[in-house]
Amino acid sequence: MFLDYAKIVVKAGKGGDGVVAFRREKFVPKGGPSGGDGGKGGDVIFIADSNFSTLLDFRYRKEYVAEDGAPGASSMKDGKNGEDIILKVPIGTLIKDEATGEVLADLDENHRTIVLVHGGRGGKGNSKFATSTNQTPRFAQDGKPGEEKTISLELKLLADVGLVGFPNAGKSTFISTVSAAKPKIADYPFTTLEPNLGIVRYKEYDSFVIADIPGIIEGAHEGKGLGLKFLKHIERTGILLLMIDSLEEDPQSVYDTLMKELNNYSELLSDKRKIVVFTKIDALVPEKIDELRDLKLTGYDGEKFLISSIAKMGVNDLVDHIWKLL
Repeated sequence: MFLDYAKIVVKAGKGGDGVVAFRREKFVPKGGPSGGDGGKGGDVIFIADSNFSTLLDFRYRKEYVAEDGAPGASSMKDGKNGEDIILKVPIGTLIKDEATGEVLADLDENHRTIVLVHGGRGGKGNSKFATSTNQTPRFAQDGKPGEEKTISLELKLLADVGLVGFPNAGKSTFISTVSAAKPKIADYPFTTLEPNLGIVRYKEYDSFVIADIPGIIEGAHEGKGLGLKFLKHIERTGILLLMIDSLEEDPQSVYDTLMKELNNYSELLSDKRKIVVFTKIDALVPEKIDELRDLKLTGYDGEKFLISSIAKMGVNDLVDHIWKLL
């Protein structure tokens, strides 16, 4: 199961209280204050880890509380610091403050680390308050509470290439052809309900990552269909493949709709490199293939590719072109 959003509460540990104590040794008739300090509360730390691919671990547990610091003790003994909580998340995880929407961290590199909430400071024992005028202080300092936040975790896939198109445009078939990914493939809308990542091996030693983004429909940027849920993943791809079913009656209209949804969702997407790919050409007669090859799409001046993933027609040329751009 792919999970790309979670809402959780993180709470750092409270600092331990300082203690009031006095020396009681048999041969020290006027023992002074000997109360130790409390330990620091534990932090909550997030680390990006390439071994994780979803936020599924956060689906069932909604609260993470670090250990409190231990109180001080007599004989000038300080309390033990509370244990930190270390939470590992996939690379590409955004951490946002749920109340304000502020981005607290963008863990976009492996091993990138952030202390999200800090543990409270331990209180000072009475030994720290002794002065020349008050040699036997009978008070100590309480530990400070730890920080607490309600946050959202949002995963944005990191891929070199993103596949964009209407449902049944042939994206899942293409990614299954060029990589080891095994998405569900069928002839009904929204077969893909979650993004699929595939690693495309190129030549002997090179590779790149391709992401099959679930189908976009008109109005996706407003939340219609599945588009809004997954458009965010396209933001981090280097190249967009606009995949258009070659059986569409009006390819220009399909292209215009895809561009409209991308641009309305984010201005960042308008500047990304794009490749128009016509799919399923094995179902066309040669005359129709020639028509598509000569078609001028208004607003697009790049090279068009005509492919059939099932028949392996044009696929290698497209992969070569993608690698050159990367």
